[in-house]
Amino acid sequence: MIIATKSEADEREVTPTQRIDYCVVHKIPGRVRFRVPLLAHDSQYAQRLQDLLASDDQITAIRVNQWASSVAIQYQLSGSSDELMQAYLVRLLHKAWECQQVKVNRQKPEATDDAGVKLPALATVLAVLGLGLPIPRTIIAATVALAALPIAKRAYNSITQERKLNIDCLDFIAIALTSSQGNLLTPALVMTLHEIGDTIRDRTARVTENQAANLLDSLGHYAWVKQPDGQKKRILATEVQPKDTVIVYPGEQIPVDGEILRGKALIDQQRLTGEAMPVLRQVGQAVYASTLVREGEIYIQAERVGNATRAGASIELVQQAPVHDTRMGNYAAMVADKAIMPALIFAGLVFAATRSPARAASILTLDFVTGIRVSLPTTFLAALHHATRHGVLIRSGHALEKLAEVDTLVFDKTGTLTKGDIEVVEVETVAGRISSHRLLELAAAAEQRLTHPVAEAVVRYAEKLGKEILPRQEFTYEIGLGVKAEIDGEQVLVGSDRFLRQSGIALDCLYEPHQCNHADCPQHLNCRISAHDSLLYIAVNGEFQGVIYYTDPLRLESPAIIQQLQTEYGMEIHLLTGDNQQRAIAVAEKLGIPQSQVHAEAFPEQKAEIIRQLHETGKTVAFTGDGLNDSIALAYADVAISFGGGSEVARETADVVLMDDNLSSFVEAIAIARETKALIQQNIGLSVVPNLAALGLATTVGLHPLAATVVHNGSAIAAGLNGLRPLMHQDPPR
Repeated sequence: MIIATKSEADEREVTPTQRIDYCVVHKIPGRVRFRVPLLAHDSQYAQRLQDLLASDDQITAIRVNQWASSVAIQYQLSGSSDELMQAYLVRLLHKAWECQQVKVNRQKPEATDDAGVKLPALATVLAVLGLGLPIPRTIIAATVALAALPIAKRAYNSITQERKLNIDCLDFIAIALTSSQGNLLTPALVMTLHEIGDTIRDRTARVTENQAANLLDSLGHYAWVKQPDGQKKRILATEVQPKDTVIVYPGEQIPVDGEILRGKALIDQQRLTGEAMPVLRQVGQAVYASTLVREGEIYIQAERVGNATRAGASIELVQQAPVHDTRMGNYAAMVADKAIMPALIFAGLVFAATRSPARAASILTLDFVTGIRVSLPTTFLAALHHATRHGVLIRSGHALEKLAEVDTLVFDKTGTLTKGDIEVVEVETVAGRISSHRLLELAAAAEQRLTHPVAEAVVRYAEKLGKEILPRQEFTYEIGLGVKAEIDGEQVLVGSDRFLRQSGIALDCLYEPHQCNHADCPQHLNCRISAHDSLLYIAVNGEFQGVIYYTDPLRLESPAIIQQLQTEYGMEIHLLTGDNQQRAIAVAEKLGIPQSQVHAEAFPEQKAEIIRQLHETGKTVAFTGDGLNDSIALAYADVAISFGGGSEVARETADVVLMDDNLSSFVEAIAIARETKALIQQNIGLSVVPNLAALGLATTVGLHPLAATVVHNGSAIAAGLNGLRPLMHQDPPR
């Protein structure tokens, strides 16, 4: 913590992550007094704190005493504990300082932009008025010189400190050439247009940041959470945990991403998705933090909180994504650096041939890369933010650029194309021995409280069908084989076929490698074993009684997504899994993936080798996986894709994270990437073609420096505004 005085705040910037010093002087339930040394030194902080506390509906009275460096606060508990409320008030003490500093920091660049435009604009006005009014020429020249001073400083610093020429050097020479001819209106207008272009570039590049900040501001401070005893408790939104039941009332912001458990509501999602019309959300549907409940009351099971929400992902994206690390961006910067000297030489040759400073100035004013350098960051930022509105976190401009070039997609099977959760398909018994109802009861009783996913699936299935989970007496569990337990006075074995055979139990004809059917099965079992289903064998009192079929089912969206990627996008699809060949082929057949593109029984290092081999054939490869065993393959892929619910290592390795765990979002991400690529190509055309035509005119028949400036800056501004189009896209109602 720090103690910040007014002089200190003036002398250095304090980042929003820093905290002020405070202590509690006195507290009773419903009232607390803090001593905050900063109050005595910073009246702006005192006013900001006063306003912030007054705007909170839980605070009933405030008394700020700057002389005593104290603030007394009375408040309502409204279901919160006194300790929790006081902790919240401490956060407000810090927040008043943070908001003040963020406001100051955000205003500084805007103030600089305004100042940069004002002086050239004044010079332009004086030069225009000087054409008809007796304004002393020395005043106009002095104003032009003052307006050119920042350009001269930047050019000087580039030469002396960076040891290279830059665009400012060309601008300053062009201004000097036209001014030397006594034409003061042209350099004034040139500088004004340059500054307007820079201002538009800087402000449009901050559009996404401001929108993300709005999402942050709209996240609720509080959340009503249903307690285990059924009571409702108001807690800080930051303290909500996944799986908590959150209640949201009309007019409140939803503080978490989750699924509706009870109720329905009309929800305004405009801040998050851009949808103008509210949408109806009911039980089983997803809702997102930062959206507003207009009508209705809903109970939500929290799935993602804080920075893991869609809104939080947008904020982190803007703060962390390195949007300039693109091949095209680096290329533009490289061309800009290399174009300075040729432009000077070319301008010198034109001047030597024509003796026209105006033509030389026009050539120096024109270049081909300013529009690209202006529009690229804006385009990538807008596209990345647009992707987050579709539940896709793309970590960088480079990842977005590569995603647009992908022609080969490699999918892991388990948890990616399939749900990754075992589900029971069917219970089948040996005819005449036991009912399927009794078999499931005994199997669920034996498997209860075991952590194996198949055991959990059996218990879930029994509960879903309303079966009673019988008490389990003595039991023995053998890892990788099965469980032996005493249930309701009977000896029950549940596990693999090997487990039962080791226990001396004959399986008749029912074991997985044998494809029997009703006609030739000695026990008249209707065996419908398929390659993608697995079997759990059950014996009771030493006699084989039946099987439980279970499987890892495909995601509902997988077949349609694979077909769309193959037909509409022309992708080559590969299936890469550590599972056995038989199951992998069965899944591939369901999805329409050619058998030649199925790679099964692959260890993590083998997965990486397959990715490398595909890459060496000239393909741009994207790999999608969610597990720890996929992390190596993710690292080797051109584009690594994972799920928000995947393993931490997979999420951290991935370039693209599907935050809503839905493959449909991936298709939208590819569409956004390709649209962004097309948009960048448009911006290149907007930047290059007008400047190329103007350069031809300047070299041959001549072009006025003012006209050259209009072409140069106009094309850059048009490209920058064109790059903002993804932000203007309105998502259709869902």
